[in-house]
Amino acid sequence: MIAKNDKAILRELAKKQQELANLPQMEAREARWYNHNELIGNDVMIHFETWTFLQDLMPAYKTTSDFAREIERNLYINILNELHIQDDKVVPKTYDVSWHTHMLPFDLDVSRQKTDGVGFQFIHPIHDLQEDFHLLRPSRIQSDKAKTLAKKDMLEDIFGDILPVRIMNGSLGACLSFNIVSIMGMENMFVNFMDYPDLFKQMMQMLTSDYIRYFRYLEEEQLLLPNNGNDGLGQGSFGFSRELPTLAPDKIKTRHMWGYADSQETKGISPETYEEFFFPYYAQIANEYGLTSYACCEPVDEIWETCVSKLSNLRKVSISPWCDEEYMGTALKGTKTIYHRKPDPSYVGVGADLDEAGFKDHMLKTIKAAQGCKLEISFRDVYTTTGDKTKPRSAVDITRALVEKHWS
Repeated sequence: MIAKNDKAILRELAKKQQELANLPQMEAREARWYNHNELIGNDVMIHFETWTFLQDLMPAYKTTSDFAREIERNLYINILNELHIQDDKVVPKTYDVSWHTHMLPFDLDVSRQKTDGVGFQFIHPIHDLQEDFHLLRPSRIQSDKAKTLAKKDMLEDIFGDILPVRIMNGSLGACLSFNIVSIMGMENMFVNFMDYPDLFKQMMQMLTSDYIRYFRYLEEEQLLLPNNGNDGLGQGSFGFSRELPTLAPDKIKTRHMWGYADSQETKGISPETYEEFFFPYYAQIANEYGLTSYACCEPVDEIWETCVSKLSNLRKVSISPWCDEEYMGTALKGTKTIYHRKPDPSYVGVGADLDEAGFKDHMLKTIKAAQGCKLEISFRDVYTTTGDKTKPRSAVDITRALVEKHWS
């Protein structure tokens, strides 16, 4: 049940989202995203991810229950970019609900212990791989269609006559190194692949096979839906693509969809070690996708030539603040892989004022390095605007002006 006043508040927000979603510029932005993801034209797409600093942009909650506030928050996520930032985000014409599906790696419950702020630490169940290998069981796969459908019904009762409710599942994701660090910690991961290389590879293959088994489960249970429209891919990007087919749940396979993977936790190992102990398994995962988006904060330049460039159907690769921009610009020039740049978030997220001169130099470096590539810019990992919520809009406006002047 939801309170009458809460329902009225959510209906007004749903009306606002629908109003913004039907603005003429949304259709034009959508067309630009389709062309960009299909490597047509030369537009630079810009998106500023807001969910990490919602507290700076959202007004105080007006609803009262936890469920109503979850909906209120999600509706604001859909519209805040248009209200405050004016980037290339397309306001969705639907309120999206994800299928309740889950794969628990190795069937191991890993608890988290929170620290101050946004930090946390895992309580690891695996330590010495040889001694603890027997604890690695087949990963647990679960879904709850009834829960998802019940939530959809509740949402439709609240505002379905205003804003359609859509079940979706976004991009398929597999972050193998994160799963390993979750169960044993980073230091133990480094020690275990040195001490027990064969066992470590056996563990990696077990995890990879479980992900593929999970994908087959989603297909068989008809829990896959196209993610080739206004669907989030992770990493602040979107899935608009006519290259991927729009198929019914009984026909769609993972090879018809976007997929995502990253390996941030392997930054501390050599490219040769990554190639031996991790890349063969990421390659198997990428082979399951129709189009692949790879990497997050890890600098891919170190493993580009020997590994990442060989991923099947690679369409986007993350160029993080720790990446050699010039090297990657040369490597991606004229290819079918998009230079997906993540600017340094400290320009917006640290300090009372935006350092405009420093930020311009920072973005101009990107624009020059990416000449001849397909360029996409996603601002991420900003956790506060330090009292000035106009900084994200200023960063986008400055970036657009630099693109207009220097992009060719």
